[in-house]
Amino acid sequence: MQKLLINTETLTKNTMTTNLTKYSIMKPAIAIILSAFILASCGSGKDKKAELEKLKTKQTNLSEKIKTLEAEIALTDTTAKTLKVKDVVVSEVQPAVFRHFIEVQGIVDADQNVNVLPTMPGKVIRINVKEGDVVKTGQVLAEIDHDLYIKQLNSLQPQIDLAKDAFTRQQRLWDQKIGSEMQYLQAKAQKESLEKQTETIREQIDMHLIKSPINGTVDQVGIKVGQLASNMSMEPSFRVVNLGSLKVKGEIAEAYASKVKVGNNVMLHFPDLNKDVDAKISFTERVIDPLTRTFTTEARLAGDNADYHPNMIAILKIIDYENSSVISLPINVIQSSNNESFVYVAVVKGNRVEAKRQVITIGSTYNGQAEILSGLAANDKVVVTGQLDLADGMLIKF
Repeated sequence: MQKLLINTETLTKNTMTTNLTKYSIMKPAIAIILSAFILASCGSGKDKKAELEKLKTKQTNLSEKIKTLEAEIALTDTTAKTLKVKDVVVSEVQPAVFRHFIEVQGIVDADQNVNVLPTMPGKVIRINVKEGDVVKTGQVLAEIDHDLYIKQLNSLQPQIDLAKDAFTRQQRLWDQKIGSEMQYLQAKAQKESLEKQTETIREQIDMHLIKSPINGTVDQVGIKVGQLASNMSMEPSFRVVNLGSLKVKGEIAEAYASKVKVGNNVMLHFPDLNKDVDAKISFTERVIDPLTRTFTTEARLAGDNADYHPNMIAILKIIDYENSSVISLPINVIQSSNNESFVYVAVVKGNRVEAKRQVITIGSTYNGQAEILSGLAANDKVVVTGQLDLADGMLIKF
């Protein structure tokens, strides 16, 4: 019994010694593992964005590989051929004219669109025209109270008549060498002085008449009889417009200063009239506005101007690039991968039709259309619907 207890104690000591030895051996390894785990944990937050980009790239590449493998399987597997034929819509492409436009909003304006104000302030005593009347240059539109000057003119008239008569008599005597030269000169001076006074009064009366500066149509009457009219008023007394010469004005961004020139073709679109008119740039401003960084451009309207009205909105579509013969495609038909743009073209091989991945080069784009500089030829059948699920070599029908 004593021998058994001794052996048990010895066995326990040996076991503890063995465990201590194993712990001593494993301790450095555990420390290394913990250090590596801590370092990995500390560095994991730094490269999350880079890791995400890598995963996205791998996902794209895997998607392309999956499509390719599916297409290859469809070509070799009889069962797959019957199941993997995809319905698509194709469009046969042909070269045509491609244009790029600069689009800006403008307004219709008249060369002669005049706000008329009185020269002298005063009460309106008479209005001679109404809106819509056709007037000529110099025609009196309205009159400002000038009774005071009329009275002055009337009071001077007897003096003028007397001075003229006295001068005529003195001149007749002077011509006959009768009388003194001084008397003749005094009569002449008196007559001329009164004539100048009369002329001044007539000018004052004329300044109280509001006249049309141009030939045109009265578009607005902004005063009433009895109202005080002033040349400092914000509201014009009259607006006269000559609709014989109209133009469309627009503000162009500074970036296009080298592209927009006199003679450029421009399409004028009138939203309210649902009408397009071809024209040419007739004027471009040379000075850039320092606040808006724009410059003014104009295009004249030819032909019948009855439908157009000053300040009507118009869209100027200025052609800044044109290719007379090039293939173009809707932008949503074009796909991209690995910095390459491509489309799928339907290719007939025997009794089946396959989708061929065709790399293309894109030029200018405008209004949802892209200019195709290379990669396609006339009569190519481009897949325009159902192209997103295609792979190179996949069987299709249309």
